[in-house]
Amino acid sequence: MWMGDFNHFNLLGLVLQSVFIENFLLVNFLGMCTYLACSTKLKTANGLGIAVVFVLTVSGVLNWLLHRFVTGPGALSWLSFIGVDAERIDLGFLEFLLFISVIAGFTQILEIIIEWASPALYMSLGLYLPLIAVNCAILGACLFAVTRDYPFIPNLIYVLGSALGWWLAIALIAAIREKLAISNIVPGLRGMGITFIMSGLMSMAFMGFTGIKLANPAPPQVATWGEEPAAENEEPILDSRDPSLPTISFLSLSH
Repeated sequence: MWMGDFNHFNLLGLVLQSVFIENFLLVNFLGMCTYLACSTKLKTANGLGIAVVFVLTVSGVLNWLLHRFVTGPGALSWLSFIGVDAERIDLGFLEFLLFISVIAGFTQILEIIIEWASPALYMSLGLYLPLIAVNCAILGACLFAVTRDYPFIPNLIYVLGSALGWWLAIALIAAIREKLAISNIVPGLRGMGITFIMSGLMSMAFMGFTGIKLANPAPPQVATWGEEPAAENEEPILDSRDPSLPTISFLSLSH
């Protein structure tokens, strides 16, 4: 439940996978609306990135608990300790609704906190702060983690890494756009045109990590007592040639 077959090396690979190999913005292209709208200033992008990290991490953990104990197959079996046989009840059809409700609830809490702590950041984010509730990257990360059936700690590492990857991508493009704003760009490519080109180049760079496979735990190799090697159990290879046919050797051909 907590770690499963994962070890610390797999957790490191899971961080690399969620941040670089499967970056939600530059590889899966999820959450592009706020990525394009709030990436003109690095300060605004960092504020939104921190908000996404908080919402996605907490929502990912709570949605994992919901799937494990409420909506998953046989998730209600824990009710047997009070005499209720609910193991066959399937509430999977409520999963999307509950996941979105958890994300929307924490987004509302975060909006209240930012408005109280940093009014300037609240005004700069504007409409896009409550839109975190419908950010497809947050819901996608929660659903990906549930679909892959991660244990608790790998699930926490995965959603945290996904949020950090989203923050990294929007911070990088915001820093680039600040430089592009004072650069001599072809008039036809100014604005969103050059932003899409830079996003494509960044995506190609992130896809260079695709060959790294460290997150999947290796299947355990269990040896039983008295087990014979596989080579001894193999059947001998028999000579299927017909003995009545003449045999031609290379020595006879040389003469």
